[in-house]
Amino acid sequence: MTVRLTQIKRCRVLAVSPALRTSEGALNRPPEQPGETDARHAARRLGFITAIPQSVHRGSGCYVGIATLAAGLRALGNHVEFIQPGFRTGSHLADQYLFNQSLRHRKSWDFDAVVGFDLDGYTLRPGRVPHIANIKGVLADAVRFEQGFTRVAMTRQARWEGEHARRADLIVTISEYCRERMREFYKVTAPIAIVPELIDLAAWRKLFRANPADRDGFTVLCVCRFYPRKRVALLLEAAHMLRGRIPDLEIRIAGGGPEAASLHARWRDLQLESVVTWVGEVTRSGLAREYNRADIFCLPSVQEGFGIAFLEAMAAGKPIVAARAAAVPEVVRDGVLVEPENAEALADGIWQLWRDPARREEIAHQQQLTVERYDMLRVAGEFQAATSPRPQSSPPDSAARDRLRAAPRSTAEPSPAPHPAGSSRTPLQRGPSTATRH
Repeated sequence: MTVRLTQIKRCRVLAVSPALRTSEGALNRPPEQPGETDARHAARRLGFITAIPQSVHRGSGCYVGIATLAAGLRALGNHVEFIQPGFRTGSHLADQYLFNQSLRHRKSWDFDAVVGFDLDGYTLRPGRVPHIANIKGVLADAVRFEQGFTRVAMTRQARWEGEHARRADLIVTISEYCRERMREFYKVTAPIAIVPELIDLAAWRKLFRANPADRDGFTVLCVCRFYPRKRVALLLEAAHMLRGRIPDLEIRIAGGGPEAASLHARWRDLQLESVVTWVGEVTRSGLAREYNRADIFCLPSVQEGFGIAFLEAMAAGKPIVAARAAAVPEVVRDGVLVEPENAEALADGIWQLWRDPARREEIAHQQQLTVERYDMLRVAGEFQAATSPRPQSSPPDSAARDRLRAAPRSTAEPSPAPHPAGSSRTPLQRGPSTATRH
C-alpha cells in the first residue's frame, strides 16, 4: 500500500538557529516549594513532537512520562501543544518514519521551543526555534535484548535517535545511566542535561484513596510491558522457588506485550496457576487497587532508563525488590536490590521482606519521602529551568550572529551533581524570539 505524506495532518516543521549550537542545558536547584519557579523563566509556547501512541497500554511508560511532563508544564503556565501523526498505518516503525519525513515539509510554526521525544524530530534542520531532544530511553541500549523483526526495527529507530541527539540544540535525558549510554552508543559530545521522570503525586494519592482493596496473604505486584529486558520470566522462576517457603503467596502481574504467549507457556510449565495471577491491562483506577492490594512491588528488569513504575510503587508505599542494573540504583535507593539475571537472588530478596514486616514498613516510609523529589510540579519546574533561554538586553548584531554560527559545540561535561538524577548546567541562551506567529 502506498501512503502519501500529504495525508499526515497537524505536523509542523520546526527549525532551530545555528547560533544556539553552543548553548548548554542546565538544571536549577529544585524550587523551595513544589510549583515555585524562578521569575526569569517566563511561560512559553512549547511544541511536543512525538509519534508514541497516546495511551498507557500502547505507549507504556514513555506515554506516561510525556503526558505528565506536559501536565506539569501547563500547570506552571506554559502552553504545550502535541505534534503527532494524523493517521496510523498499523506499523509503528512506518508511522515514525512517515511522521518525521512530513516535518520537513511544513513551513510555519508558532512555538518558543520544540521538544522532540526519543527519535521524533530527527529530521528537523537548524532554524529560528530552539530544538530540544528529550531522550527518554536509549534505544541502542535496549535493542541488545530484542530478537527478530523487533531487533531489526529497533536498530533502525536507534539510528534515527542518535541523529536526533546529535542535531538538537539541547539534549535532555532522564538519568545518568542514559547520559552514559548516549555517549557510548551515539557518540554525543555535546552537554546533556538530566531531568528525571516525574509523577503526579496528588492525582495518584487521590486514586489510592478512591480505590481500596482487600489484602489477603502475601502479595507481590509486578507492573510492566512484556518485553524481554523486563525479565518477567525470572519472576516466574522466583515464584516457583518461593511457593513452598511463603504461605499464601500470590504474585500478580499487570500488563501485556510481545512476550505474553511465551510467559504464559512458562507459567503453565512451572504449574504456577495457584500462585501467579495475570491481571492483564488495567485502568489507572484498577492499577491503584492493585497497588493497594500488594505488600511489595517487584520488577527484575535489566534495562531501565529510569522506571516510572518504581515511582508509582513508592507513592503507594510498597517496598521495592529490583535488579541492581541500568538506572535502577539511581531511582530505587531504599528498596532491596539484587544481582541481575539471578532468580535465586530475586527469590531471596522477596523472602527477606516477607519475613521482616518492620523492614517493609521502614522501606515504605523512606520511599514515600524519596518520591517527593519527583513530584510533577517540582520536576516540571526543573525542566523549564533547564530549557529556558537566558534573556539578552538587546538582539545580537549580524556580526555576532555570524560568530555564533561559526562557533563549535561545547564538549565540556558539567561537574557531578549531588543527586544522581540531577545536574547543574548553564541555561539555553538565545536572543529575543524570532519565531513567526501564524
